[in-house]
Amino acid sequence: MTGATELRAAVIGVGSFGRHHARILHELGSEGVRLVGLVDLDAEGPRDLAERFRVPLVSHVDALPEPVDVVSVAVPTAEHRKVAEPLLERGVHCLVEKPVAGSRGDAEALVSAARRGGAVLEVGLVERFNPVRSALDRMGAPPAFLEVHRLAPFARRSTDVGVVMDLMIHDLDLVSHLVGEDASRIDAVGVPVFGPHEDLANARITFPSGCVANLTASRASLQRMRRFRIFSREGYLSLDYDHQKALLVRPPAEPPSEASLSALAMEELPIRDTEPLREELVALVRAVREGRGPGSGWEDALRALGLAEQILAALHAHPVPRAP
Repeated sequence: MTGATELRAAVIGVGSFGRHHARILHELGSEGVRLVGLVDLDAEGPRDLAERFRVPLVSHVDALPEPVDVVSVAVPTAEHRKVAEPLLERGVHCLVEKPVAGSRGDAEALVSAARRGGAVLEVGLVERFNPVRSALDRMGAPPAFLEVHRLAPFARRSTDVGVVMDLMIHDLDLVSHLVGEDASRIDAVGVPVFGPHEDLANARITFPSGCVANLTASRASLQRMRRFRIFSREGYLSLDYDHQKALLVRPPAEPPSEASLSALAMEELPIRDTEPLREELVALVRAVREGRGPGSGWEDALRALGLAEQILAALHAHPVPRAP
């Protein structure tokens, strides 16, 4: 689909995050997008949004009064393939929330469905559109070590999966993009706190190049923290997603006689003030209008999902001991 043809949009799964999809799609009228309905099994939860945007609220996408061109799929992870695959096969363009599917096999099936239907399929890894990430272009050298913390207080969302698929997947996607290799070794530990799935996890990933990534994710923290540090032979880059800051630190051109912080070249990089989810949905609309096929970044997304599965396998192979 090209040109300025109106795109009829819907949101399937209007929970805590799906509500933001609905709001932004409604706001994208200037981009030629018209929100035509909300789809959710809960007949009352999203009713306020349906009334606010003057659109129908139905329990199945086929019950909408008119066909759709684009949908945001924000249902629980276990339902992603079931919901998105038939839509993609009939040419409906989809943004499927992270981690796109419950397994790499299901994710590959969605990519195949998009190709058969000639539909755009984008994965909802919203951190790809965080303006802080643009600072990565300044790094230059390949990473030697990555240290990542993504901590959040407990919220009653995405409890059908553990913290690896819920939160760590964002950082695994970025690590996959930066390193571009499959892991040669993974050591991991995870602890369930509020339910049957891990709510705290740490993974140490070693790659064939020698690069090591150490990732910690928690949804059992008292405070939020989203920090990503990348170390290389040419310095390091510190990204703070919560405070929208990026600091690039480089060694001096000439080795100092006595090491000191004053000898380091430190540069705070400028960050644009944007809403990542809005940028993600605008990118989806642009891809649809340009007819780009299944979408970009799938190699990284599939590799990240594969890493997540390996981490979960390592967790299950070495469970946390229970109290006697």
